[in-house]
Amino acid sequence: MFCGDYVQGTIFPAPNFNPIMDAQMLGGALQGFYCDKDMLINILTQRCNAQRLMIAEAYQSMYGRDLIGDLKEQLSDHFKDVMVGLMYPPPLYDAHELWHAMKGVGTDENCLIEILASRTNGELFQMREAYCLQYSNNLQEDIYSETSGHFRDTLMNLVQGTREEGYADPAMAAQDAMVLWEACQQKTGEHKTMLQMILCNKSYQQLWLVFQEFQNISGQDMVDAINECYDGYFQELLVAIVLCVRDKPAYFAYRLYSAIHDFGFHNKTVIRIIIARSEIDLLTIRKRYKERYGKSLFHDIRNFASGHYEKALLAICAGDAEDY
Repeated sequence: MFCGDYVQGTIFPAPNFNPIMDAQMLGGALQGFYCDKDMLINILTQRCNAQRLMIAEAYQSMYGRDLIGDLKEQLSDHFKDVMVGLMYPPPLYDAHELWHAMKGVGTDENCLIEILASRTNGELFQMREAYCLQYSNNLQEDIYSETSGHFRDTLMNLVQGTREEGYADPAMAAQDAMVLWEACQQKTGEHKTMLQMILCNKSYQQLWLVFQEFQNISGQDMVDAINECYDGYFQELLVAIVLCVRDKPAYFAYRLYSAIHDFGFHNKTVIRIIIARSEIDLLTIRKRYKERYGKSLFHDIRNFASGHYEKALLAICAGDAEDY
């Protein structure tokens, strides 16, 4: 598969959308004696993000209350995280996840890797803006203070969102591949810098060619070479970039599988990927998951999650009958 191939999300704009009616229904569900969680799921998972923002506006003018505030007040645990997460515009959701990854005790490096290795230039630009507006902080400065070494250098390069787009130069590809090969042999600081400069700044189309050339020169797959030569978060970040270049939905399928099976259902990761990719490529991610791991994502969520939390995740995944 090439990264330009067609991908599809699971959530689309609802037809015959009426934000005022939706806001009324949500008001009834949230402000009654009993919180109608099924109603919340039926409305919020079946509207696209732009529609949810319009519902929040209608809710505010109708009740003089903040919908996110009411969701936070009425709901709890992972179900709350899903429903509140759906209400953020995508750049703010990314910013929110990065802020919490860095601001708690310790840093959640896996969250930084997953978001920064996979987002496009445009998404990175909007994320930086949202981060600054929401937290009055500079995203680059926070990353700089929370990380170190070549891992930090690579993140700092990625977050600038200056990757070339749509450009490929076959003549350059062999040269770049040689630099990567040398970087895997020599492993000096200078070589690590050259390695991350190529992986962070060349277009996906160019890197596709570079990885083929690398295989020709070294007889080795790029990911295997990185795993052999480097370790720690630097190595994990480089591998994430390579996997995203090759097949982004497959990368997220791998992240989900690992979060579910290797980390005993790491809720934060599962929620983040399912929400963040719902309108981009979640349907394709589900296909890759099934192809790669034999079981459907639907099946694995049902096995590990429960209650309204499970219902909400499955509703966003928009499962088909054969997924049960």
